[in-house]
Amino acid sequence: MSKRATVIRQKASVLRCPTPARLQPWVEAALDAANHRQSVALTIRFVDEEEGLSLNQQYRHKKYATNVLSFSYDAPELPEDMASGDEPAYLGDLVICMPVVLNEAATQNKIPATHTAHLVVHGVLHLLGYDHEATAEAEQMEQIEVDAMQKLGFENPYSAD
Repeated sequence: MSKRATVIRQKASVLRCPTPARLQPWVEAALDAANHRQSVALTIRFVDEEEGLSLNQQYRHKKYATNVLSFSYDAPELPEDMASGDEPAYLGDLVICMPVVLNEAATQNKIPATHTAHLVVHGVLHLLGYDHEATAEAEQMEQIEVDAMQKLGFENPYSAD
């Protein structure tokens, strides 16, 4: 079975973070649930609170570290002779702040790996262009997340325990 996603993992956190092998099915489940068939590449960077805060301030003007940030890669179209059909499309970067994720998991009584998987799925959907600003978009994105998590064998991340 060939991979549809090339996952580049960067570990800039002192905390334990998922391995590339663990990330792979999470990314692929998000792609499947979104019916995205093109091969992709993305970077997932795990950070501590200082870097998470700095990035959230710089890019979202928020003075706190958040659980996941997504940075879509918007490359200009390449001339046809320069584009390679064998190369995956680069989606962009996800930044996951592990202290925030672990704190959320503890306060929400969730298993840390399950919560991290959900945030990876959520972030991949953002990289694919999904958003949750409007109610209809939020409902669509949430349903895709639920489908992806169920495919992975996890419970609905939005259901109240």
